[in-house]
Amino acid sequence: MPNTVYIATSLDGYIAREDGTIDWLMELPNPDKSDYGFSEFLERMDGIVMGRKSFEGVLEFGQWPYVKPLPVFVLSNSLSELPHGLPVKVEIVKGELKKIIQALADRGIRNLYIDGGKTIQSFLKEDLIDEMIITKIPILLGSGIPLFGATNMELEFEHLETKVYNNMLVRSKYMRKQKLKD
Repeated sequence: MPNTVYIATSLDGYIAREDGTIDWLMELPNPDKSDYGFSEFLERMDGIVMGRKSFEGVLEFGQWPYVKPLPVFVLSNSLSELPHGLPVKVEIVKGELKKIIQALADRGIRNLYIDGGKTIQSFLKEDLIDEMIITKIPILLGSGIPLFGATNMELEFEHLETKVYNNMLVRSKYMRKQKLKD
């Protein structure tokens, strides 16, 4: 089952400002009103796994940003209930990531979009990310929430493709290299 990251970072590797805001991302010029391949990406997905902070951030957008109505699984040990009137099925999940993934696979949810800084880092620490699509935005934030944190292992990825949008956004796709078994 592929677990895929689709995210934007600043040139210096931050996904948000220190306070979690992404205003710098929302202010990008987009004369063609393109989603830069995001809806095409979502067509491959069966569900979204995100952390509580990312989920709360999405709710502040005012409009649900995912064009395909995918079920959302919010990783949280502190949430006990969800707001009413959400446009898609949202479920709180907790526990070991491998068990959560297996439980979702047992329900037929196999292609997961992994979203949120700490969630992505947790999946990487467990070697549970199969594919990463990272778009570099031409801005240096200087500080903020980094995409990557320390892991307990070296993880190798293979570069598959790079596309440039609006002569400023650079989106690269990577696949996890599988280690040879002894």
